[in-house]
Amino acid sequence: MQTDSPIVVGVDGSAQSLDAVRWAADAAVHHRAPLLLVSSLLKAPGTFGDAVNLSAGAFTGVEYGGTQRLATAAELARRSVPGNHLTLRTALRHGSAVTVLLDAAKSARMLVVGSRGLGEFTGGLVGSVSSAVASHAACPVAVIRGMPETDAPPLDGPVVVGVDGSPNSEPAIAAAFEEASLRGVDLVAVHAWSDFSLLTVTPADLSDNDLPWSAIETAEQAVLSESLAGWKDKYPDVSVRKVVVRDRPVHHLLQQARESQLVVTGSRGRGGFASLLLGSTSRALLHSITCPLLIVRR
Repeated sequence: MQTDSPIVVGVDGSAQSLDAVRWAADAAVHHRAPLLLVSSLLKAPGTFGDAVNLSAGAFTGVEYGGTQRLATAAELARRSVPGNHLTLRTALRHGSAVTVLLDAAKSARMLVVGSRGLGEFTGGLVGSVSSAVASHAACPVAVIRGMPETDAPPLDGPVVVGVDGSPNSEPAIAAAFEEASLRGVDLVAVHAWSDFSLLTVTPADLSDNDLPWSAIETAEQAVLSESLAGWKDKYPDVSVRKVVVRDRPVHHLLQQARESQLVVTGSRGRGGFASLLLGSTSRALLHSITCPLLIVRR
């Protein structure tokens, strides 16, 4: 990735995408990176079918609407970081939102999207576009939810990262340390012994007293410390709080998210198959978390 790689944010005019613009502008200032606002037009003009089915000037109106969306978003981005230098560009591109954003992600430092866009009635907290780009983008993807009102105090609290001890979580740890350092906040590292509830995998005839919990906890503390060791040396300014739990990492990450400004997770966990684009933890967080989530692919 080039040092001038932009932070790319998808703009469709929805309230959620404008939240993403505000968050991305702040992230661009922290990273000292350019900000690229991207909006899409579903159909490209100039085909025979367009000439037959659409009246003269229809595409002009569609493109004008896209240009206005980007202008509104650009103004909001600048107002979101008053007094800070922000290098900003806009791009109006033809194609589906997913295709356009994935193409922009190829040369991006980070891709930022709202939790849902215009017209996305999925029945869940996350829309189809944000889910698709989180699964397929070639760069880290931030899905923004839980932003305060424009005039309210900004998000505060620590950065939280999920650590499972596998190579898949290493890029997330690196990104979490960087974010915590740039924002001047603490880092909370959450490590669960198991991805599943131990009540469902422990033999029913065994009680807590029959299992060597103390020895297991000591071993898992060592796993977490080893995962963090090199990064603590690289970012000595970041204060780290370690949280080791027995099971259900999603449950504990969601608890930590209530008081946090950002949660960082890998795209797949220790048990994720290579064919799965998102692991169970990142997928569950994507659909349930109530603060910004950064998914970092290995």
